[in-house]
Amino acid sequence: MDDLEAEKVLKEADLLYSEADVETALETMAMLINDRLAGTDPVVFCVMNGGLIPAGMLLSRLTFPFKLDYLHATRYREETTGNELKWLKSNEICISGREVLVIDDILDEGYTLEAIVEHCTQQGARRVYTAVLADKKHNRGNHFEADFVGLEIEDRYVFGMGMDYKGYLRHLPAIYAVKGL
Repeated sequence: MDDLEAEKVLKEADLLYSEADVETALETMAMLINDRLAGTDPVVFCVMNGGLIPAGMLLSRLTFPFKLDYLHATRYREETTGNELKWLKSNEICISGREVLVIDDILDEGYTLEAIVEHCTQQGARRVYTAVLADKKHNRGNHFEADFVGLEIEDRYVFGMGMDYKGYLRHLPAIYAVKGL
């Protein structure tokens, strides 16, 4: 995959959610998160790399104090299908007895977020919440659901707003589906 193929994929892609749709979803998510986590002194984790863009856009909308860290656990590694979970970086902030919010780009099969929640629980987090910009609608074998969801996505291969296509197109302010996938 190179930049020319990425340009071709983008040119042929179907727009699922515009930049304005994404902004509205982020505002709604922030309102719900503010209502739930205000006054709890939470730790907020961004899941790299996909969670970087949605987290950055969501964090500035949060109105309560929090500590920020990041985690890097991945199953895709620039592929279009998931594999075994690989931890690249764990948290550095102690979360024992704390409320935790984990922000990621998409809830797809749910195995990565489920493993992250379990990781936080094992470290003694009082409660772990998950926030995803996109929730892909299909049958999950583990039945994992996010606490805060911005947009529902059809079961297609999507990119933009943190989600990538073979390492490219993560930076786009809207959400697209790859033609034919």
